[in-house]
Amino acid sequence: MIFPERFQIINKVAVVTGGAGLIGKSLCLALAEAGAKVYIAEVDDERGKKLCTEMKNNGLNADFVKMDITNESLIESAIFEVINKDKKIDIWINNAYPRTSDWGNKFEDISSDSLRRNVDMHMNGYFICCQKVLNEMKKRGTGVLLNIGSHYGVLGPNFSVYEGTQMTMPAAYSLIKGGIVNFSKYLATYYAQYNIRVNAICPGGIFNNQDPKFIEKYVKLTPMGRMASPEDIAGPVLFLCSDAASYITGQAIMVDGGWSAW
Repeated sequence: MIFPERFQIINKVAVVTGGAGLIGKSLCLALAEAGAKVYIAEVDDERGKKLCTEMKNNGLNADFVKMDITNESLIESAIFEVINKDKKIDIWINNAYPRTSDWGNKFEDISSDSLRRNVDMHMNGYFICCQKVLNEMKKRGTGVLLNIGSHYGVLGPNFSVYEGTQMTMPAAYSLIKGGIVNFSKYLATYYAQYNIRVNAICPGGIFNNQDPKFIEKYVKLTPMGRMASPEDIAGPVLFLCSDAASYITGQAIMVDGGWSAW
């Protein structure tokens, strides 16, 4: 029998890296509204603390913790701070999105130094977060870790949607997100014996006031006829963090409005 409480995350402690960003903010709000205490893990102090204050003013259980996934000592100190305050971490969501200023360069113009830097900041940053927090979850014999991947970590990009715009799909993005998706599967099988579940959420395009030409083309190629909102990503995240998903691990959940179903 499925009980409603299995879909709740009351009294859980959740950490969201990049917690004040486009997707991160939505995840923090949703988790807190579902009953969790949420740590907004942010490199941007001002933005993170502002969101924390807004959430508290609305009666939500939130806290701010300084986090830079490109800095191992700051990852360790953030984990220590959360555990020191709340004695546990039930949920960890790798959502931060560090990148260099030349992130949008075309494939032919990407320097090897830039590629290495982006892989080191983003993919290696996720690796270190996973290694550190999963070790803490292992001690308690329970936990949920979600990595934010992308549908372009599973699929090849459709470059036609960028024609007539200054936009492109950075090659490093596909490389990094593809690695994160498969790494999630590795972690799922490695930590399953400790009652720890690891999954990847793979969003499609998120509306963020992009070039209207891009939006028009993207929408036409999406069965549901629209781009995603950040809130569209929060629903699957809440489910995977709940006990109702207790037998789901090692999966890459596509949240793309049917883009991958064509």
